[in-house]
Amino acid sequence: MLEHEKKIIRKAQEGDSESFGLLYDEYVKPIYRFVAIKVTGRHAAEDITHEIFLAAWQNIGSYTYRGLPFSSWLYQIARNRVIDYYRQRRPALSIDDLVEENVILASTHNEDAERALTLRRVRSFLHELTDDQKDVVIMRFLEDRTPREIALALSKSEGAIRVIQHRAVLRLKNLFHGTEPLQES
Repeated sequence: MLEHEKKIIRKAQEGDSESFGLLYDEYVKPIYRFVAIKVTGRHAAEDITHEIFLAAWQNIGSYTYRGLPFSSWLYQIARNRVIDYYRQRRPALSIDDLVEENVILASTHNEDAERALTLRRVRSFLHELTDDQKDVVIMRFLEDRTPREIALALSKSEGAIRVIQHRAVLRLKNLFHGTEPLQES
């Protein structure tokens, strides 16, 4: 973690809302993308993102630096809020209903058309993965998080994250190349 960010966090922990605003500005887009890929509908993603940052502000005093970026703590809150959202709603996650722009936002601004088509095709296979596999794929490849950051956010070991990532990538590869059948719904 950058020394500058540590200072900002300390000020926010002391109640400085402007410092927390800086943290919000830095992390709102990646947290929103993480949520938007996991829930159906822009409004739900916006509401959950708001809840995440409200919870972070209310609990920033309990945040403790453990050698990982502040974002890992936010992703842990985000994952829990998404789980709560689905516990309350109970319908199944529908990757097919995702708004196209959410996935496009998660990729680079200069991506070429072929890469965009490949991303859409891979996204169409995400519903075949377990929840943990989806989380790891999103955080690792869309948010460019390290296995260590993901491990903290998902309360798992780094080794477990690497195994989950390996299995998810292998499954996506097999689905992409047609060597593994899709699950029947």
